[in-house]
Amino acid sequence: MNGSDQTERPDGTAAILSTIGEVAYRWTREGDRLEWGGDALALFGIASAEAIATGHAFDTLLDDASPLARHDSLLIGADHGGGVPYQIEYALRPSGPRGPVLWIEDTGRWYADGGETARRAEGVMRVINERHAREQRLAFLSGYDDVTGLYNRSALLDILDQTICDAKERDVNAAFLLVAIDDFRLINDAYGYRAGDRVLAAVARRIRGRLRDGDIMGRFSGHKLGLVLMGCDENEMAFAAERFLAAVRDDVVATADGTVSITISVGGVAVPHDAGNREEAMERVQESLGVARDSGRGRFVGYSPSPERDAQRQTNITLSQQLIGALSEQRLRLAFQPVVDIHSRETVFHESLLRLAQPDGSIASAGQIVPLAERLGLSRLFDLAVLDRVLETLARHPDARLSLNVAPETAAGADWLAKFAKTVSQRPDIGSRLIVEITETSAIRNLDETAYFVSTVHDLGARLAIDDFGAGFTSFRNLRALRIDMVKIDGSFIATLPTSPDDQIFVRRLVELAQDLGIETVAEWVQDEETVALLSSWGVNRIQGHLSGAATLSPPWK
Repeated sequence: MNGSDQTERPDGTAAILSTIGEVAYRWTREGDRLEWGGDALALFGIASAEAIATGHAFDTLLDDASPLARHDSLLIGADHGGGVPYQIEYALRPSGPRGPVLWIEDTGRWYADGGETARRAEGVMRVINERHAREQRLAFLSGYDDVTGLYNRSALLDILDQTICDAKERDVNAAFLLVAIDDFRLINDAYGYRAGDRVLAAVARRIRGRLRDGDIMGRFSGHKLGLVLMGCDENEMAFAAERFLAAVRDDVVATADGTVSITISVGGVAVPHDAGNREEAMERVQESLGVARDSGRGRFVGYSPSPERDAQRQTNITLSQQLIGALSEQRLRLAFQPVVDIHSRETVFHESLLRLAQPDGSIASAGQIVPLAERLGLSRLFDLAVLDRVLETLARHPDARLSLNVAPETAAGADWLAKFAKTVSQRPDIGSRLIVEITETSAIRNLDETAYFVSTVHDLGARLAIDDFGAGFTSFRNLRALRIDMVKIDGSFIATLPTSPDDQIFVRRLVELAQDLGIETVAEWVQDEETVALLSSWGVNRIQGHLSGAATLSPPWK
């Protein structure tokens, strides 16, 4: 093989390599000669064979970022008779310092031929630009965010961790700020998710322009950016945050998808003063951001220690454990309150009400348990447990007709409906004897979700009632669209009905509209006959309350 004439080995190896974009070579120390097999000139994009005729000449094509001498990087180790293998990657600029880069994979073996230093080497080179680009991309993504070009969450939190350690060791201050774009979901809905990414990148550029040397910014999650500010204490955080707030709010953000007016909310925590480790910093900065967003758009709130808040959280943990324990110990009970016909006073169905047996033998009511379960995010677990008991009761008592309440988050999920559907598929009669109650506020929170829930409940043979009707002032157009079967008028309008002209007007109008739509009405909290007389004159169908019967733990069926 030689640099000027493309010769072919007897076995045709050079020709085969050329077809797949590779060339073979042989280097000998004597004369520093490089001999090539295959079309090396075409592979490297050069016209002169002299440019690759020697090892020294080839080394002059190396990019500045590559080893100073290619063969010095290869010839490492000791040859004990069988040669020494090597494989390295390096960059060439065959067209000069400003020309395109060729990334080369160089694989071969060098031989000492009985001496102590390399006398010759044989190998194969190939261009790996595409593979190198992929590897560089993966390396970038391992530490950086694709959308903003900033540090990604993992790298940002590693930097935060190191900053906290350094601040403790050197007794200096730092701060961790969390920035969120206000109403980001509206941007995605109006312009699309790609526009949302562009807005996030634009906000990041603006904030980066207000950072000091040494400050760090990364993408924390979704539409949130994390900032690590060096030499910044709890008092200086507010001034720093105002720089960032102003950078975003003082001018509109123009993107290829449209121009939007943006504000941000910022939470902050001083480290290590108010957070001694990464976990505490993340928890407290997100808490501060939540307070800022609840206060309105474009606000900053710094973390402030609160013994009362910490005590309440500890209490929540204890209460949560107690509620979970009650479920696992099967201490949940059902109480049944009759809903009766307003004229005959015959029971039409019973509402199933949650009760919880306490370890001391006392019984906790739904009013004690439900708000606590909702606050602690346990409503779904209790709703599923109540559903089990209700379905079991309906299966055991063919004459039973029951209603049960479902929390908003439960209705939005799939597992409650799946459990109900499984039971109805085995006992079709159960569906027709069940009324599912959802609150008015949950019904109008997401009409699409509610419509799906109502439709599925109807398909399973059950009926749907709106509980506490009137408290949320939903439109009757929504009731008609949702195909609601029944409304239960909120008891707060019924309790003082005989003495409240305003409540009388309101309830009468509700009943009239419900009648026009063919929707049954149930009045809650009915306590006296005077109230019944008014409700009956307006056309209310059913009543519920102490007058018609209190809730009891004893099943009303034999």
